[in-house]
Amino acid sequence: MITISLRPIGRNWGTISFASTLYLCPILDLLLAEIPVKMQAELRLGLQEALVNAAKHGNNLDPSKKVVVRFSLIDNQYWWVISDQGKGFTPLCNCDTDPSQFLPSDEAESGRGLSILHQIFDQVEWNKRGTELRLCKLLDQHRLRIPLLRN
Repeated sequence: MITISLRPIGRNWGTISFASTLYLCPILDLLLAEIPVKMQAELRLGLQEALVNAAKHGNNLDPSKKVVVRFSLIDNQYWWVISDQGKGFTPLCNCDTDPSQFLPSDEAESGRGLSILHQIFDQVEWNKRGTELRLCKLLDQHRLRIPLLRN
């Protein structure tokens, strides 16, 4: 079941919660509904990775546990705060400069998600318990430029 609380008048944040599952298409569609089309494919990949991590690794795909996503557009920033009910997680590296530092060995079957998140989003932060992930994507400031007029 999916629960949606859209942004009430005068509030910035909406909320979606769902039972831990990997059936994420409708959730991703809702989270990307107000995102500019040119940004949707990249953000879909990043959000899918974050939601899979919360449902699979955080909640162990336990349908009695929920994933909660709060989302907002504040000024020129899109924010998603993804929470799970798992035991928590500690990132292997706390480096924002080189996403390749998050890559596992070539033999590993999983573990590339952290690198993907750091490549797609402008900010990637976990709470101290490792049960809440905050993602931020800045809007492209250059798309608002007005072309110069020529005489």
